[in-house]
Parts: sequence; structure tokens; C-alpha cells
Amino acid sequence: MFRTVAARHDSYPLRAPFRIARGSKTTADVVTVTVTQGAHVGRGEGVPYARYGETVAESLAALAQAAPLVEGGAGRDELARALPPGAARNALDAALWDLEARAAGSSVAALAGLAAAAPVASAITIAIDIPEAMAAVAARHVRAPLLKVKVDRAAPEAQIAAVRAAAPGARLIVDPNESWGAADLTGLDAFLVAQRVDLLEQPLPAGEDEVLAVRRPSVPVCADESLHTIDDLDRLAGRYTHVNVKLDKAGGLTAALALARAAEARGFGLMVGCMVCSSLGIAPALLLAGGAAFVDLDGPLWLAEDYPDGVGDRDGMLTPPAAGFWGGGPVDAGAGRDG
Repeated sequence: MFRTVAARHDSYPLRAPFRIARGSKTTADVVTVTVTQGAHVGRGEGVPYARYGETVAESLAALAQAAPLVEGGAGRDELARALPPGAARNALDAALWDLEARAAGSSVAALAGLAAAAPVASAITIAIDIPEAMAAVAARHVRAPLLKVKVDRAAPEAQIAAVRAAAPGARLIVDPNESWGAADLTGLDAFLVAQRVDLLEQPLPAGEDEVLAVRRPSVPVCADESLHTIDDLDRLAGRYTHVNVKLDKAGGLTAALALARAAEARGFGLMVGCMVCSSLGIAPALLLAGGAAFVDLDGPLWLAEDYPDGVGDRDGMLTPPAAGFWGGGPVDAGAGRDG
């Protein structure tokens, strides 16, 4: 049956600046894809990320180039051969999963052999600020089971200690976003243990993480920027205990599922993460959350306005979107972003 593919740029203002060691952002810029086949509409979203050399314009151009292939009936496997891993392929892969489930009268979870998305403890991210401001955010989320602390190289001890004091019962992920050096790992090791840090995420630049093979921190350490696809796993063995699987890096749910299984087979613990995005970008990732040791899918909570039927948060428990929002179900909803 004849298909049509449409892609657009959506920009979502944030409720507060999202500051990490690399810089700050005040909007989430995404590409939104719809694939229409008869009465059914599949939707997907990807986040072009400058750190990986992606732009919205280039992602839209890649989607325009791939559109005739999909309109001609190509499936997700053919898409993976036509587009490299990244935001454009993620958006189109998600739209094809959604379309397939709706056309089959089923759900993506059922088609993929996964449990349906359920409420899950997802990290509440605390962006870089002065320690007092970070502590205030932590105090507002004192009942959340998991907090993620963004830090830099200038004041990580004060930042971490402020959050820990304000939220003594929470599990903590500390994320320097590649801003530390080897000396920081050594100098901060005892401090991280004393602060009961549960996971240290990508402390070193991706191209300079070989030191972890001989000097791994005492706390578990997770690869984020160092991991994109299955091809990276062998290099990460012996350096990291966990890997952060993100659909935008892997190139969609199809590739992320294979990556997660391969990582587990090699003995890595799983983290499922995201970029700052809307609920449309999070819905596919939620299907991976049930098997993860750490879940970090609070991207939509940073938006000033999300889809009204999207994810919710209850004291650090992320609740899935409404039935029919994405991935099949009773409604082909979707017309797209409200407003």
C-alpha cells in the first residue's frame, strides 16, 4: 500500500536552562517524522546532537533522501543499511515501528517480544549551577529514588556534596560529560565512594578513556559518549562496567535492542538514556527500561510544554504516555504536537 513520509523541525522551549560541562541549552530541537499508510499514521522523533556532528538541517536532508525508499515499502532493516546511526534514522525507525503496530492492530511491545512500558524509577537530572541551587533542586525531589548530578571539572566535590546532603536517601549518578582527566579520577575516587555514588558516567573524553583499563574508579563507571553501536563494545570491555544505550546514538529502537542484548551478553550493566526531547522521543526508549540497571529518561520533564498525553512524573517514577500515544493501541492519534 502507498506510503507517504513527512519530516519537520520542532523546537521546544525548556522550563530552565539545561547546563552540562559542555555548555547550556534553552530549547530542545528535534526532527519529527510521520509515515502514513492508508488510515494508519506512525510517528517518531530524533534529536540531532552537535557533539556527534549532527544538525537539524542535515538530519532533515537525510530523511528527505531516505523518504523514497520508505515510501516504496522499505522496512526497518533496509533503513539501517540506507542511513547511518543517528537522530534521522532513530526518528524514521520509531515511525515505522509505530506504523507496523497500528497496521497489525497490535503493539510495538508485542511485536518486539517485550513487556509493555510501565512506571519506572527514572533519574531526575540536576543541571550544573552553584551548589546551593543544585541542593535546592535536589530538596524538591527528595522522594525521588534516583538523581543524576551534572558536574564539571571546576567544582565537582561541592556540587556532589550539596546534592547528597539535600537528598541523603537517593541513588546518585554523577555525570561529568567527558570533562575530567585521569588525575581527577584518582583524586576524586575516595570522595565518590564516601558520597555513595552509584554510577559515574563518562568522566573522560571518549577518545581518551584507555586509562580506565588500568585505573578504573572504585564506583561503577558507565560509557556514554564512548558507546554508539555494537562495534564499540569490544573496545569498552575492561574499561566500563555499564553502557548507556540511547536510541539517538544507536539509530533507533531496532538497533538499540540489538545493542542492549549484545552488551548484556558481554557482561555490561545497562543504562537507558536520552537526549532532551519530547515524550515522542521517550516512548520507544521506555520499552528498554525494564531490563536496565539505571534509567535516565527524564528529557520531556525539562520542556516548558510537552504533548498533553505524554509521560508524567510522580516522585521520580516516570509514567508512560497515554494508551495510543505511540506504539499501537486503540488510537491512531497523532496528529502531532499540540499548539
